[in-house]
Amino acid sequence: MGASQGALYFTLASAMPNPIVFFDITIGGKDVGRIKMELFADKVPRTAENFRQLCTGEHRVNHAPQGYKGSPFHRIIKGFMAQGGDFVKGNGTGRTSIYGDKFADESFELKHTGPGLLSMANSGENTNGCQFFITLAEAPWLDGKHVVVGKLVDGLLTLRKIENVPTGRDNKPTLPVLISECGEM
Repeated sequence: MGASQGALYFTLASAMPNPIVFFDITIGGKDVGRIKMELFADKVPRTAENFRQLCTGEHRVNHAPQGYKGSPFHRIIKGFMAQGGDFVKGNGTGRTSIYGDKFADESFELKHTGPGLLSMANSGENTNGCQFFITLAEAPWLDGKHVVVGKLVDGLLTLRKIENVPTGRDNKPTLPVLISECGEM
């Protein structure tokens, strides 16, 4: 690709809108609503693409789709965050990504300034995988430690329903909170 073609590609790619993905949520086997999220592909393109492909099931291992469909929110802390995305083990100990086991922190430019921010859960520096959390309030102590990959654009009521599920030991919900369907709009 020549210099002018490269510049044109960059201009077109940066002009494309950020992807919108969705989760349909069930609590205790009952549909409770949909969450729609804008992924910040313009700010964190690798992280956004990982999340997008795990929503759509495009990423495959041995021809089988890998992703969030059917996976639980395994940890909910009222007034803080709801964590999910572990489709590997379902309990918060599994990790994988479209790039392999883990991938590097892309940018900490975006901050945890309020409810509805989608951020990557990790076990330390450069350990992003499939797990994520959605903030339920401002959480500035997470800035510089977790990559914000998107924000809620619709479904705050559904997020509040998740937040209000009773929890037990290790903040595990006492009712199953599942992503029954997911994809890209």
